[in-house]
Amino acid sequence: MIHPRTREGPKHATDIPPATFYGLILGFGLGGFFDGILLHQILQWHHLLSLVPNVDDLRLQVLWDGLFHALMYVIVAIELWGLWRTHRNREEILRSALFGALLMGAGTWHVIDRILAHWVLGIHRIKIDAAEPLVWDLAWFVVFGLGSIVAGWVLHKRGGPGGGSKRQRALLLALTVSSAGAGIWAMQPPNDQRFTTAVFRPGQNRAEVFASLDATDARLVWTDRAMGVVVVDVAESNRWTFYRHGALLVSGSGLPSGCFGWSAA
Repeated sequence: MIHPRTREGPKHATDIPPATFYGLILGFGLGGFFDGILLHQILQWHHLLSLVPNVDDLRLQVLWDGLFHALMYVIVAIELWGLWRTHRNREEILRSALFGALLMGAGTWHVIDRILAHWVLGIHRIKIDAAEPLVWDLAWFVVFGLGSIVAGWVLHKRGGPGGGSKRQRALLLALTVSSAGAGIWAMQPPNDQRFTTAVFRPGQNRAEVFASLDATDARLVWTDRAMGVVVVDVAESNRWTFYRHGALLVSGSGLPSGCFGWSAA
């Protein structure tokens, strides 16, 4: 069984040093973040369940994307804690070796996602509207999957002993700040975004949605067919009011949903 090494040192030849173990899992979570933020939100090439039959409601697609990101966030948080504990135990953390482990973990994410989600389960593809989706899948598989694993392995093998405690603390602090900063950045709407997106709970009828627009003095700009997702022009001070009228997520209103401010209608 492969497991991280304890203070007493490795007991078997197959034991993985703690920094490498936590780096691999942290890289796996960051690979998921890269996939979700770039492909789900910025490029909007697919959602997690884009090709699942009867899941064509935008609310459900967004909800499952959010659950996916929440899982990645938990993985990253646990592994950052593990790396910090490793540092406090004064285990060796090598900058090149750690970043190599991060790359290998990220590449592993892309390999598993391509094989399992794309080709076995078929729940989405890299670019679902492409003329040849398999070409995009294979390109991503080779470049971000196998390429990251090979590059990470080379970096990891070049790592040598040592590394001062100051450098270790700086590296862990940079990882923590960058992960937290990426989350905070994703929660902020663009500065020039006039509109607010609100996602209402399933089953909410049109009359209730219109009542929420009246209560917030909002102007309707766009809505989906079921009126479960609306884009409105509303004063920033009134955004929170949508939560009192059945909204599950409201862009620009804070922690739960700022990433919606970046989404195209």
